[in-house]
Amino acid sequence: MSVIRSAGLRGFRATVAELGGDAEEYARAAGLPVAALDTDDLLVDDLAMTRVLELAAAGLDRPDLGLRVATRQDFGMLGALALAIQHSPTVADALECTSRYLFVHAQALSLTLEPDPYGTPGIAALRYGPHPGLPAPVQGTDLGLGFLHRAIRFLVDGPYGLRTVELPYRPAAPLSVHEEFFGAPVRVDRPAALLRVPKSLGDRPLAGGDEHLRRLALAFLAEQAPDDRAGLVPRVRGAVQQSLGTAPPDIGAVARLLSMHPRTLQRRLREEGTTYAAILDDARRQAARHYLTGTALPMTQIAALLGLSEQSALTRCCRRWWGVPPTEVRRGGAEADAGQR
Repeated sequence: MSVIRSAGLRGFRATVAELGGDAEEYARAAGLPVAALDTDDLLVDDLAMTRVLELAAAGLDRPDLGLRVATRQDFGMLGALALAIQHSPTVADALECTSRYLFVHAQALSLTLEPDPYGTPGIAALRYGPHPGLPAPVQGTDLGLGFLHRAIRFLVDGPYGLRTVELPYRPAAPLSVHEEFFGAPVRVDRPAALLRVPKSLGDRPLAGGDEHLRRLALAFLAEQAPDDRAGLVPRVRGAVQQSLGTAPPDIGAVARLLSMHPRTLQRRLREEGTTYAAILDDARRQAARHYLTGTALPMTQIAALLGLSEQSALTRCCRRWWGVPPTEVRRGGAEADAGQR
Protein backbone atom coordinates (compact mmCIF):
# COMPACT_ATOMS: atom_id res chain seq x y z
CA MET A 1 0.00 0.00 0.00
CA SER A 2 1.26 3.49 -0.89
CA VAL A 3 0.33 6.32 1.45
CA ILE A 4 -0.17 10.06 1.13
CA ARG A 5 -0.44 12.80 3.75
CA SER A 6 -4.01 13.82 4.43
CA ALA A 7 -2.93 17.41 3.70
CA GLY A 8 -3.77 16.55 0.10
CA LEU A 9 -7.43 16.79 1.07
CA ARG A 10 -7.16 20.29 2.49
CA GLY A 11 -10.20 22.20 1.24
CA PHE A 12 -12.22 19.07 0.40
CA ARG A 13 -14.66 19.38 3.31
CA ALA A 14 -15.36 23.05 2.63
CA THR A 15 -15.78 22.50 -1.11
CA VAL A 16 -18.21 19.61 -0.65
CA ALA A 17 -20.21 21.57 1.94
CA GLU A 18 -20.41 24.54 -0.41
CA LEU A 19 -21.86 22.22 -3.06
CA GLY A 20 -24.47 20.83 -0.64
CA GLY A 21 -22.80 17.49 0.13
CA ASP A 22 -21.57 15.63 3.20
CA ALA A 23 -17.79 15.14 3.10
CA GLU A 24 -17.83 12.61 5.94
CA GLU A 25 -20.33 10.43 4.08
CA TYR A 26 -18.02 10.30 1.06
CA ALA A 27 -15.01 9.60 3.29
CA ARG A 28 -16.70 6.60 4.90
CA ALA A 29 -17.84 5.28 1.51
CA ALA A 30 -14.26 5.52 0.21
CA GLY A 31 -12.77 3.77 3.26
CA LEU A 32 -11.02 6.96 4.32
CA PRO A 33 -10.72 7.90 8.02
CA VAL A 34 -13.01 10.86 8.71
CA ALA A 35 -10.18 12.42 10.72
CA ALA A 36 -8.26 12.83 7.45
CA LEU A 37 -10.65 15.62 6.47
CA ASP A 38 -9.45 17.90 9.26
CA THR A 39 -5.74 17.20 9.77
CA ASP A 40 -2.67 17.44 7.55
CA ASP A 41 -0.40 14.74 8.96
CA LEU A 42 -2.46 11.56 8.87
CA LEU A 43 -1.04 8.98 6.47
CA VAL A 44 -3.82 7.44 4.40
CA ASP A 45 -4.09 4.96 1.56
CA ASP A 46 -3.66 6.98 -1.64
CA LEU A 47 -6.28 4.80 -3.34
CA ALA A 48 -8.81 5.80 -0.67
CA MET A 49 -7.99 9.45 -1.34
CA THR A 50 -8.50 8.87 -5.06
CA ARG A 51 -11.85 7.18 -4.37
CA VAL A 52 -13.18 9.95 -2.14
CA LEU A 53 -12.55 12.57 -4.83
CA GLU A 54 -14.16 10.47 -7.55
CA LEU A 55 -17.15 9.55 -5.38
CA ALA A 56 -17.79 13.16 -4.44
CA ALA A 57 -17.41 14.37 -8.03
CA ALA A 58 -19.97 11.82 -9.20
CA GLY A 59 -22.35 12.20 -6.27
CA LEU A 60 -22.41 15.99 -6.52
CA ASP A 61 -22.39 15.95 -10.34
CA ARG A 62 -19.36 18.25 -10.30
CA PRO A 63 -16.79 16.86 -12.73
CA ASP A 64 -14.55 19.85 -12.00
CA LEU A 65 -14.36 19.00 -8.28
CA GLY A 66 -10.57 18.51 -8.32
CA LEU A 67 -10.04 22.02 -9.69
CA ARG A 68 -12.47 23.46 -7.13
CA VAL A 69 -10.57 21.86 -4.25
CA ALA A 70 -7.27 23.10 -5.72
CA THR A 71 -8.42 26.71 -5.36
CA ARG A 72 -8.66 26.19 -1.58
CA GLN A 73 -5.17 24.77 -1.13
CA ASP A 74 -1.92 26.57 -0.34
CA PHE A 75 1.76 25.90 0.25
CA GLY A 76 1.23 25.27 3.95
CA MET A 77 -0.06 21.76 3.22
CA LEU A 78 3.46 20.69 2.14
CA GLY A 79 5.03 21.30 5.55
CA ALA A 80 8.84 21.44 5.51
CA LEU A 81 8.83 21.07 1.73
CA ALA A 82 6.86 24.32 1.46
CA LEU A 83 9.55 26.09 3.48
CA ALA A 84 12.29 24.80 1.17
CA ILE A 85 10.32 25.83 -1.93
CA GLN A 86 9.41 29.33 -0.79
CA HIS A 87 12.96 30.15 0.28
CA SER A 88 14.63 28.85 -2.89
CA PRO A 89 16.65 31.42 -4.87
CA THR A 90 15.10 30.54 -8.26
CA VAL A 91 12.14 28.64 -9.70
CA ALA A 92 14.56 25.94 -10.90
CA ASP A 93 15.80 25.43 -7.34
CA ALA A 94 12.20 25.25 -6.08
CA LEU A 95 11.29 22.64 -8.70
CA GLU A 96 14.44 20.62 -7.99
CA CYS A 97 13.77 20.26 -4.27
CA THR A 98 10.10 19.51 -4.99
CA SER A 99 11.08 16.73 -7.36
CA ARG A 100 13.59 15.34 -4.86
CA TYR A 101 11.39 15.40 -1.77
CA LEU A 102 7.80 15.08 -2.99
CA PHE A 103 7.85 11.53 -1.57
CA VAL A 104 7.60 13.06 1.93
CA HIS A 105 4.10 14.24 0.97
CA ALA A 106 3.06 11.37 -1.31
CA GLN A 107 5.05 8.20 -1.95
CA ALA A 108 3.59 7.41 -5.38
CA LEU A 109 3.69 10.92 -6.89
CA SER A 110 6.48 12.51 -8.87
CA LEU A 111 7.24 15.85 -10.49
CA THR A 112 9.92 16.03 -13.18
CA LEU A 113 11.13 18.66 -15.64
CA GLU A 114 11.45 17.08 -19.08
CA PRO A 115 12.11 18.13 -22.68
CA ASP A 116 9.06 19.33 -24.56
CA PRO A 117 7.35 16.27 -26.11
CA TYR A 118 6.72 18.27 -29.30
CA GLY A 119 10.28 19.55 -29.59
CA THR A 120 9.25 23.20 -29.51
CA PRO A 121 12.32 25.44 -29.06
CA GLY A 122 12.44 27.23 -25.72
CA ILE A 123 9.73 25.04 -24.13
CA ALA A 124 10.02 22.41 -21.37
CA ALA A 125 7.44 20.17 -19.74
CA LEU A 126 6.59 19.73 -16.07
CA ARG A 127 5.36 16.17 -15.76
CA TYR A 128 3.13 15.45 -12.76
CA GLY A 129 1.41 12.31 -11.58
CA PRO A 130 1.90 8.79 -10.28
CA HIS A 131 5.06 6.89 -11.10
CA PRO A 132 5.18 5.40 -14.63
CA GLY A 133 2.92 2.40 -15.08
CA LEU A 134 0.29 3.60 -12.61
CA PRO A 135 -3.05 5.05 -13.82
CA ALA A 136 -3.67 8.79 -13.48
CA PRO A 137 -6.95 9.37 -11.60
CA VAL A 138 -9.01 12.16 -13.14
CA GLN A 139 -9.95 14.18 -10.05
CA GLY A 140 -6.65 13.56 -8.29
CA THR A 141 -4.68 14.67 -11.35
CA ASP A 142 -6.89 17.72 -11.85
CA LEU A 143 -6.29 18.60 -8.19
CA GLY A 144 -2.54 18.09 -8.37
CA LEU A 145 -2.05 19.99 -11.62
CA GLY A 146 -4.35 22.74 -10.38
CA PHE A 147 -2.33 23.10 -7.19
CA LEU A 148 0.95 23.08 -9.13
CA HIS A 149 -0.31 25.79 -11.49
CA ARG A 150 -1.46 28.02 -8.65
CA ALA A 151 1.76 27.40 -6.70
CA ILE A 152 3.93 28.56 -9.61
CA ARG A 153 1.77 31.66 -10.06
CA PHE A 154 2.21 32.38 -6.35
CA LEU A 155 5.98 31.94 -6.50
CA VAL A 156 6.47 34.29 -9.47
CA ASP A 157 3.62 36.61 -8.47
CA GLY A 158 1.61 36.28 -11.67
CA PRO A 159 1.46 34.55 -15.07
CA TYR A 160 4.45 32.38 -15.93
CA GLY A 161 4.00 31.76 -19.65
CA LEU A 162 2.05 28.48 -19.54
CA ARG A 163 1.70 27.25 -23.14
CA THR A 164 -0.61 24.25 -22.87
CA VAL A 165 -1.92 21.76 -20.34
CA GLU A 166 -1.72 18.10 -21.38
CA LEU A 167 -4.14 15.63 -19.79
CA PRO A 168 -3.90 11.81 -20.06
CA TYR A 169 -7.72 11.56 -20.16
CA ARG A 170 -10.77 13.39 -21.47
CA PRO A 171 -12.38 15.16 -18.49
CA ALA A 172 -16.15 15.01 -18.08
CA ALA A 173 -16.27 18.76 -17.47
CA PRO A 174 -16.27 20.98 -20.57
CA LEU A 175 -12.74 21.85 -21.69
CA SER A 176 -13.67 25.50 -21.32
CA VAL A 177 -13.77 24.99 -17.54
CA HIS A 178 -10.19 23.72 -17.50
CA GLU A 179 -8.98 26.36 -19.95
CA GLU A 180 -10.51 29.12 -17.85
CA PHE A 181 -8.84 27.71 -14.73
CA PHE A 182 -5.39 27.39 -16.32
CA GLY A 183 -5.60 30.33 -18.70
CA ALA A 184 -4.13 28.20 -21.49
CA PRO A 185 -5.22 25.64 -24.12
CA VAL A 186 -5.90 22.14 -22.76
CA ARG A 187 -5.15 19.00 -24.79
CA VAL A 188 -6.70 15.67 -23.86
CA ASP A 189 -5.87 11.96 -24.25
CA ARG A 190 -2.14 12.67 -24.13
CA PRO A 191 0.52 10.23 -22.84
CA ALA A 192 1.04 12.09 -19.54
CA ALA A 193 -0.12 15.01 -17.41
CA LEU A 194 2.06 18.01 -18.29
CA LEU A 195 2.33 21.75 -17.93
CA ARG A 196 4.31 23.06 -20.92
CA VAL A 197 6.28 26.09 -19.78
CA PRO A 198 9.10 28.34 -21.04
CA LYS A 199 12.57 26.95 -20.32
CA SER A 200 13.45 30.40 -19.02
CA LEU A 201 10.95 29.95 -16.17
CA GLY A 202 13.61 28.15 -14.15
CA ASP A 203 15.89 31.19 -14.22
CA ARG A 204 13.35 33.51 -12.63
CA PRO A 205 14.49 34.64 -9.17
CA LEU A 206 12.22 34.31 -6.15
CA ALA A 207 11.97 37.27 -3.82
CA GLY A 208 12.15 37.25 -0.04
CA GLY A 209 14.07 34.00 0.39
CA ASP A 210 15.97 33.15 3.57
CA GLU A 211 18.90 30.84 2.85
CA HIS A 212 19.20 29.82 6.51
CA LEU A 213 15.57 28.67 6.65
CA ARG A 214 15.99 26.86 3.36
CA ARG A 215 19.04 24.95 4.64
CA LEU A 216 17.16 23.94 7.77
CA ALA A 217 14.21 22.69 5.75
CA LEU A 218 16.43 20.76 3.32
CA ALA A 219 18.36 19.19 6.19
CA PHE A 220 15.13 17.95 7.74
CA LEU A 221 13.87 16.63 4.39
CA ALA A 222 17.18 14.87 3.75
CA GLU A 223 16.77 12.98 7.03
CA GLN A 224 13.49 11.58 5.69
CA ALA A 225 15.10 10.25 2.51
CA PRO A 226 15.30 6.47 2.44
CA ASP A 227 18.76 4.91 2.33
CA ASP A 228 18.33 1.29 1.30
CA ARG A 229 22.02 0.57 1.84
CA ALA A 230 21.91 1.57 5.49
CA GLY A 231 18.58 -0.12 6.12
CA LEU A 232 15.60 1.11 8.08
CA VAL A 233 16.91 0.66 11.64
CA PRO A 234 19.17 3.78 11.67
CA ARG A 235 16.32 5.93 10.33
CA VAL A 236 13.90 4.64 12.96
CA ARG A 237 16.49 5.12 15.70
CA GLY A 238 17.08 8.70 14.55
CA ALA A 239 13.35 9.42 14.40
CA VAL A 240 12.84 8.00 17.90
CA GLN A 241 15.69 10.11 19.26
CA GLN A 242 14.17 13.21 17.63
CA SER A 243 10.72 12.53 19.05
CA LEU A 244 11.71 11.77 22.66
CA GLY A 245 10.61 14.67 24.82
CA THR A 246 8.74 16.42 22.00
CA ALA A 247 6.10 13.92 20.85
CA PRO A 248 4.60 10.63 22.03
CA PRO A 249 7.20 7.97 21.14
CA ASP A 250 4.63 5.54 19.74
CA ILE A 251 5.13 3.74 16.47
CA GLY A 252 2.39 5.75 14.76
CA ALA A 253 4.18 9.05 15.38
CA VAL A 254 7.51 7.70 14.10
CA ALA A 255 5.85 6.09 11.08
CA ARG A 256 4.38 9.48 10.17
CA LEU A 257 7.82 11.08 10.39
CA LEU A 258 9.10 8.45 7.95
CA SER A 259 6.03 8.71 5.63
CA MET A 260 5.33 5.02 6.21
CA HIS A 261 2.38 2.99 7.43
CA PRO A 262 2.94 1.54 10.95
CA ARG A 263 2.34 -2.04 9.78
CA THR A 264 4.92 -1.61 7.01
CA LEU A 265 7.37 -0.21 9.54
CA GLN A 266 6.86 -3.17 11.85
CA ARG A 267 7.27 -5.69 9.04
CA ARG A 268 10.47 -4.14 7.71
CA LEU A 269 12.00 -3.94 11.18
CA ARG A 270 11.27 -7.65 11.71
CA GLU A 271 13.02 -8.35 8.41
CA GLU A 272 16.08 -6.52 9.78
CA GLY A 273 16.03 -8.58 12.97
CA THR A 274 14.57 -6.16 15.50
CA THR A 275 11.37 -4.49 16.66
CA TYR A 276 10.17 -0.96 17.28
CA ALA A 277 9.90 -1.70 21.01
CA ALA A 278 13.54 -2.77 21.14
CA ILE A 279 14.74 0.36 19.33
CA LEU A 280 12.65 2.60 21.60
CA ASP A 281 13.94 0.85 24.72
CA ASP A 282 17.56 1.25 23.61
CA ALA A 283 17.04 4.94 22.77
CA ARG A 284 15.48 5.52 26.19
CA ARG A 285 18.32 3.71 27.93
CA GLN A 286 20.97 5.85 26.20
CA ALA A 287 19.05 9.08 26.85
CA ALA A 288 18.47 8.12 30.50
CA ARG A 289 22.19 7.50 31.03
CA HIS A 290 22.95 10.93 29.56
CA TYR A 291 20.37 12.79 31.65
CA LEU A 292 21.19 10.97 34.89
CA THR A 293 24.96 11.24 34.71
CA GLY A 294 25.40 14.43 32.70
CA THR A 295 22.69 16.73 34.07
CA ALA A 296 21.04 17.71 37.34
CA LEU A 297 17.50 17.49 35.94
CA PRO A 298 14.81 16.28 38.39
CA MET A 299 13.73 12.66 38.02
CA THR A 300 10.19 13.67 37.04
CA GLN A 301 11.53 15.79 34.19
CA ILE A 302 13.83 13.02 32.98
CA ALA A 303 10.89 10.61 32.96
CA ALA A 304 8.91 13.08 30.83
CA LEU A 305 11.84 13.55 28.42
CA LEU A 306 11.94 9.78 27.93
CA GLY A 307 8.23 9.67 27.18
CA LEU A 308 7.47 7.79 30.40
CA SER A 309 4.22 8.44 32.21
CA GLU A 310 5.67 8.91 35.70
CA GLN A 311 8.82 8.73 37.81
CA SER A 312 8.03 5.19 38.97
CA ALA A 313 8.24 4.03 35.36
CA LEU A 314 11.76 5.50 35.16
CA THR A 315 12.70 3.59 38.32
CA ARG A 316 11.42 0.31 36.88
CA CYS A 317 13.35 0.89 33.63
CA CYS A 318 16.60 1.67 35.45
CA ARG A 319 16.30 -1.48 37.55
CA ARG A 320 15.75 -3.51 34.39
CA TRP A 321 18.64 -1.85 32.50
CA TRP A 322 21.26 -1.64 35.25
CA GLY A 323 19.85 -3.41 38.30
CA VAL A 324 19.74 -0.22 40.40
CA PRO A 325 17.34 2.74 40.80
CA PRO A 326 18.01 6.04 38.97
CA THR A 327 19.48 7.69 42.08
CA GLU A 328 22.20 5.03 42.12
CA VAL A 329 22.89 5.54 38.40
CA ARG A 330 23.29 9.26 39.03
CA ARG A 331 25.49 8.68 42.07
CA GLY A 332 27.63 6.21 40.16
CA GLY A 333 28.15 8.69 37.34
CA ALA A 334 29.18 11.42 39.81
CA GLU A 335 31.60 9.05 41.54
CA ALA A 336 33.13 8.08 38.20
CA ASP A 337 33.67 11.74 37.36
CA ALA A 338 35.29 12.33 40.76
CA GLY A 339 37.58 9.34 40.26
CA GLN A 340 38.74 10.69 36.89
CA ARG A 341 39.67 13.98 38.55
